[in-house]
Amino acid sequence: MKPVKVGLMGLGTVGGGTFRVLQKNACEIARRAGREIQIVQAAAREYDPDSVPGIANIEVLEDAFALVENPELEIIIELIGGYSPARELVLKAIENGKHVVTANKALIALHGNEIFAAAQKKGVTVAFEAGVAGGIPIIKAVREGLAANQIEWLAGIINGTGNFILSEMRDKGRDFEDVLAEAQALGYAEADPTFDVEGIDAAHKLTILGSIAFGIPLQFEKTYTEGISRIEQQDVIYAGELGYRIKHLGIARKTQKGVELRVHPTLIPERRLIANVDGVMNAVLVQGDAVGPTLYYGAGAGAEPTASAVVADLVDVVRALTSDPENRVPHLAFQPDELSDLPVLGMEDVVTAYYLRLKAADRPGVLAQVAGILGEAGISIEAMQQREPGAGETHVPLIMLTHSVLERQMNAAIEKIEALECINGEVMRIRMEQLDG
Repeated sequence: MKPVKVGLMGLGTVGGGTFRVLQKNACEIARRAGREIQIVQAAAREYDPDSVPGIANIEVLEDAFALVENPELEIIIELIGGYSPARELVLKAIENGKHVVTANKALIALHGNEIFAAAQKKGVTVAFEAGVAGGIPIIKAVREGLAANQIEWLAGIINGTGNFILSEMRDKGRDFEDVLAEAQALGYAEADPTFDVEGIDAAHKLTILGSIAFGIPLQFEKTYTEGISRIEQQDVIYAGELGYRIKHLGIARKTQKGVELRVHPTLIPERRLIANVDGVMNAVLVQGDAVGPTLYYGAGAGAEPTASAVVADLVDVVRALTSDPENRVPHLAFQPDELSDLPVLGMEDVVTAYYLRLKAADRPGVLAQVAGILGEAGISIEAMQQREPGAGETHVPLIMLTHSVLERQMNAAIEKIEALECINGEVMRIRMEQLDG
């Protein structure tokens, strides 16, 4: 059979890695796909030819719109990132009858519903495995490998930068700002680290995972997002003393009332496997009703790990080129006309347990006041630590772990606690999850 001709948009870290992997493993990939796969044209405004050996052998355009108009290309790989012009380019490629492979989680999270509808109408495929957790094949696992299951919940470390920062804070006793500066120097975090440390990147990925897990439309705007910039070294220490570790998790859970989609710092028991995923690595824990818990671990970013997922998608698309579009794997796991209208719950309607840190006056009766407010709100205390005051200090840290409660109740209780004369400053609140099967 004739080789499949592919166009590549973007020759940065992932684009260069994809080109290299296709060159290096060309024979093995052809054996798996049943046909040779050739990148015959690329588009990039700026790139380093020395970092992409062999790129001089193909035409590299500056105008990506010219590439998607090339009638010879059957598949377009989009690796330029961002919302625009990626959206316009992908929609134009689809309009021209081309299949698309992308690593652009932001594009899928915000515009996936529109893109998939256009692809369905034209009978083409949009593949996006590389958009979530880099080289870990988590999309395929949930969409296909766990197709027999009702997914009950999933929880993932899906941003390596945040995980690196929290790991360094725990292992080396460093402060957030210090580790963030190193992450930027190492290239793990951008000069503007907002997407990573404030949870936006993880929220893009969780939006996609939640849709595939529960068969709901993509709803990024309803995903609760909280970053790690408020985590202090003392919180990491106290959590460890209580047998927990702090991880920045994306959590999706199906309840009787609807679907939870939330990204936030989370205390999890240190004995859990996912609690021991450190550095820039990613992991996703998925609970299915038939299979039980399954854990997926690996590199969540980087040139060749992400390229591994891009090329795997490419192979899948090539295998399906001659198949009936109606019989291909649905983009969001469920048939398009079978997506559910389950509501996505607001954070106040979520039930979870909590770690609370208060700065309380060092005098009798304070604990009774705080416990009284929690009791009136129906909040039970599971564990508590009161720290010794330092020399000359009038306030001491008071640490509490609570049983599960509706977040709305906890919000009301915290507001009352912060209003007490004996409490100095804001209450530090970190949610807790047991993540047991």
